[in-house]
Amino acid sequence: MSPGSDASAKNMLENTEEQNKVKDNIVYNDKINTFSEQRENKGVENKDIDTVIKVKSAIPRRRQDLLKWYGWGYQDSTFKISDGVAFFTGNRYLLGGKKLPHALQFIKEYFNVDITKDAIPPPQPTSFQESRLPSTIKEDLEKIAPLSTDGMDRLIRAHGQTLKDVYCLRKNSFQRIPDAVIWPQTHQQVEDIVKCASKHKFVIIPFGGGTSVSGSVTCPANEERPILVLDTTDMNAILWLDKEQLLARVQAGILGQDLERELRSRGYTVGHEPDSYEFSTLGGWVATRASGMKKNTYGNIEDLIVQTKIVTPTGVIERNCRVPRISCGPDWEHVVMGSEGCLGVVTEVTVKVRPLPPCVRYGSLVFPDWEAGFHFEREVARQRAQPSSIRLMDNEQFRLGHALKEQQSWGGVVLDGLKKFYITRIKGFDPLKLCVVTLLIEGSTEHVARKEKKLNAIAAEYGGVPGGARNGEIGYTLTFVIAYIRDLALDYDIVAESFETSVSWERTLALCKNTKERVRKECRDRNIQEYIISCRLTQTYDAGCCIYFYFAFKTDLSMDAVRMYEDIEEAARDEIIANGGSISHHHGVGKLRKKWYTQTVSEPGRRLLLATKKALDPDNIFALGNMAYDQYMNEELGLKSKL
Repeated sequence: MSPGSDASAKNMLENTEEQNKVKDNIVYNDKINTFSEQRENKGVENKDIDTVIKVKSAIPRRRQDLLKWYGWGYQDSTFKISDGVAFFTGNRYLLGGKKLPHALQFIKEYFNVDITKDAIPPPQPTSFQESRLPSTIKEDLEKIAPLSTDGMDRLIRAHGQTLKDVYCLRKNSFQRIPDAVIWPQTHQQVEDIVKCASKHKFVIIPFGGGTSVSGSVTCPANEERPILVLDTTDMNAILWLDKEQLLARVQAGILGQDLERELRSRGYTVGHEPDSYEFSTLGGWVATRASGMKKNTYGNIEDLIVQTKIVTPTGVIERNCRVPRISCGPDWEHVVMGSEGCLGVVTEVTVKVRPLPPCVRYGSLVFPDWEAGFHFEREVARQRAQPSSIRLMDNEQFRLGHALKEQQSWGGVVLDGLKKFYITRIKGFDPLKLCVVTLLIEGSTEHVARKEKKLNAIAAEYGGVPGGARNGEIGYTLTFVIAYIRDLALDYDIVAESFETSVSWERTLALCKNTKERVRKECRDRNIQEYIISCRLTQTYDAGCCIYFYFAFKTDLSMDAVRMYEDIEEAARDEIIANGGSISHHHGVGKLRKKWYTQTVSEPGRRLLLATKKALDPDNIFALGNMAYDQYMNEELGLKSKL
């Protein structure tokens, strides 16, 4: 137990000393509306309101100076194999600087790769597609905000984080990359940029953290108009923080880690913590209807939002009052949420905040098998006894976790010899079947103690035993380094990806079993012998849960291998939907899941989406082609996509 923010969260929010020199309560430049103009109740003085806070972003505008240009995350944080030992570099995560003695055994068991081969990062490209942005448009845009046509600036904003994205990035083989990047700092500048696009008929792609895994920010390959990426990350001010009302008005380009750092330094939190929160933005969360690991306490993004402002080609959408709820026909806030950049640019968001919890405690529980862990989670949800985060790993995930542990680790959690003896010998758990639940409990000391006691009691009914607080903390924070594994995998000719769904409780076990078996069948049909398919239950609700699948296999690293992966994932998604699962829980639709969109929302729902597009963006300025929107020409709506 630790008061206030925990050590691992602190590690996640810390950056270099220079990047952390943030001046509090600095009034932004006069291009941002003044505080009095931001407040709806003008003339009301409140000592509990902080004025505009201009945030020093943890990620520079030239992302390639700090982040990997060819993969996920920071340059100084990566999995490596050297002299027969695996380790994780850097000091940003709990795993940083640690040797991983179990990793090579895991890699050999599942993939049989040559670990003696040196993994050499791909060389940074030196040639790029020529920018198609006419000089007249460039001159007009440069009058509004900073603009770049530099090749690397454009390349690293040409993609998200799908397997195909990363493959094309490493090969510099995108069919189309943006023609320019612009960094507005204010809502008004975004309005001016959108008006310029309508005037000159070029395309805008809103871009935040670039963490999308649905292909949503990929440039339409056959788009003949110039494409401008509107990078929102310079719009990262906290416009006001109302400590009495527990609300904050925030520019939508702020990174999750920056938002949390600033609020935590003042004793508050939003509590929205998706796996990508280091690099993803508030506007991206809104545009994709995101979910965080602590949603049981703080809610999903739709539960956190009070008001949004979005710039569309036909005007600005914003409710005229900031109230907790309104009965005024359909809620257009929900049209903005999940719009995936196809309708406009989110510029400002009013979100709920909460005081930092006085007590934060991690925990873990070990169960004999997946079914026992599942029934425990179901009962916890039935009793509405969920802590902030509760996640169940299957045995394959459990063993993957074991592979990522430092010395003295065992079975996916760090257990001392006595605990290991107790679980395997006395309790009789099979190491090839047992599963682990990781817990994060937040609140008052009394609340946390009561919650932990209740969870342990429910666990005992299903054969679960406590695995320790340290194990829970390690299991929770491992979430932030899992994305780094793919870079190492690609270096050793292993393609890997994750996909998720939501499903009702009564169909969960069948869905997990059948989807895994479908993947195994697809691998057998393609003579793929070295692979892993695993899953974890990450979020729970009254009516069901979220299931996250992880799939990887050994192959030659080629476009054919990427297509093979995509074919197998498509088959897995067909199986998921046949078993009652959703198209996505929080990753969205993008371009990768368009196939299932209409059957998910119905044909009238599809037409309603297209009608919204016609009303807000008749010239298809935001021509991303996600969801039901065609990438190029849509005759039904007469959407324009060519000069």
